[in-house]
Amino acid sequence: MDIGLAKHLKLNQLRLISVIAEHGQLSIAADEMAMTQPAASRMLSEIEQTIGTRLFVRHAKGMEPTLVGQAVARRAHNLLVELRDLAREVDELKEGGGGTTAIGAVTGAAVGFVIPAIQQLRAIAPKAEIDINVETSDNLVRDLIAGHNDFVLARIPKQYDANEFEIYPARSESVRLVVRKDHPLANLDKVGVRDLAHFEWVMQSHRAPIREAVEAAFMEERAELPLSITNSTSLLALIAILVSSNAIAPMASEVSDLLVGQKVHADLKTLKLDRSIVMSPYYLLQMRGRQLSPLANQLKRLVLAELEQKPADKNV
Repeated sequence: MDIGLAKHLKLNQLRLISVIAEHGQLSIAADEMAMTQPAASRMLSEIEQTIGTRLFVRHAKGMEPTLVGQAVARRAHNLLVELRDLAREVDELKEGGGGTTAIGAVTGAAVGFVIPAIQQLRAIAPKAEIDINVETSDNLVRDLIAGHNDFVLARIPKQYDANEFEIYPARSESVRLVVRKDHPLANLDKVGVRDLAHFEWVMQSHRAPIREAVEAAFMEERAELPLSITNSTSLLALIAILVSSNAIAPMASEVSDLLVGQKVHADLKTLKLDRSIVMSPYYLLQMRGRQLSPLANQLKRLVLAELEQKPADKNV
């Protein structure tokens, strides 16, 4: 493999390597590139002849990249993302005040910091098309690596290397317990964790940070864990359950403040819990070495300014 290799590999060859590495199947890669499987196989053979070594090992379940294959696939993916972003950036500069950006955030960060930043961005880029992906940290970081998000506000899942990212400190999240206004506990001046176990709960599934924080609070108080739990990541489903039952829902403080405030009128209240419940911190994450478009970079600066200006929750 000589230094002139880059002159011999074409973009569609780089894309084939990237797609095979992503899916582990030549047939899926061929379909995604709108070519036949034999044609994809011939192209891969040509690439391996050019490089002088095998890039993938074929086995019963699919194709695994070799060490060289991993390196080439990673570089190919990054190059393709950069070229896509270059085309997008040129369009933004030509349009003026337009362009697109996609960012991701956990729910509390989206409500508390991303949406206010977007409202400010609208004043200087009224034609911008902005995608907000509100998801779990696992999905957000996966899509960040794949190039579907420009940056995210998320926790770093254990399976990823923190060195892959540029990391900006963001926030720890305080948890509030939300109920309907006429819930049996709604008007108590002080509610203990032991008072909560026999009620229905609605929250995210196991291993979600908010679920782990709530369960840790129960264990610290040596209280019985809730047994009646509905798992859901849908805020709409969560609200529907709350207003029609005696269920309790843990939420990030930014989300609960929105729902119990005057703007929404959801007839919900937060319980006056006698202790704090805090989730692990999240960060603003950007892929190391990946350049942001002017629009995405401006939005990132506005989000960081929001994080800096708004005081942290005093209960965290």
